[in-house]
Amino acid sequence: MGYGFYYFDYTYFIFIVPALIITMYAQFKVKSTFAKYSGVMTRRGMTGAQAAAEVARGGGALGVRTRMIDGSLTDNFDPRTNVISLSRDVYSSTSVAAVGVAAHEAGHSIQSAEDYLPNRVRTALVPVTNIGSRLSMPLIIIGLLLPVQYDAVVYIGIAMYALVVLFQLATLPVEFNASMRAVRALDESRILYPDELDGAKKVLKAAALTYLAASFTALMSLLRLLFIAAGRRRDD
Repeated sequence: MGYGFYYFDYTYFIFIVPALIITMYAQFKVKSTFAKYSGVMTRRGMTGAQAAAEVARGGGALGVRTRMIDGSLTDNFDPRTNVISLSRDVYSSTSVAAVGVAAHEAGHSIQSAEDYLPNRVRTALVPVTNIGSRLSMPLIIIGLLLPVQYDAVVYIGIAMYALVVLFQLATLPVEFNASMRAVRALDESRILYPDELDGAKKVLKAAALTYLAASFTALMSLLRLLFIAAGRRRDD
């Protein structure tokens, strides 16, 4: 059974196209939901930067700094520098969307301060994931070009790619927990009123879809690679 070149065979349509459709939907959902609630200003008038600082401080993450960065939805927390980086659409905005996203990143700072176990696991996977992401595809492609008796090269590449998948899966509980912390903090600190909190929840749920889509795409890619490798051996 022939599969053709890796990027142009029917397995692409079986495994990858559904993942691409889900990814596109997730991206559309997060962008449209963020845009919708970016137009809803909070009654307290707290900016994203102020909300991030208050949530972090209330959660016991001390010494956290916030800064503004370029881009849209590029917000992140760096545990190495203890800095929450917020995009322009979030940093100085008083919208429900901005406050929700900023609180999510503050949730990551609290995880770091508490040495949250799933976060430690994800961090520990970063070095091997970086190696796997760089070497997996070259090894797989080289292995597919070699005679079938050298399939070990393919499977080594697949094993390295499996580390990337594992990292994506390990990311899910960390991101979901950060959102849970954000919602709880926004509610308990009264940064948002109940109706505003509902909007923030929708923004964070939409963002969660992108993490799920990334994990699903990585998993489907791994299954495709295993399918191709197994097919080569059957054809031998």
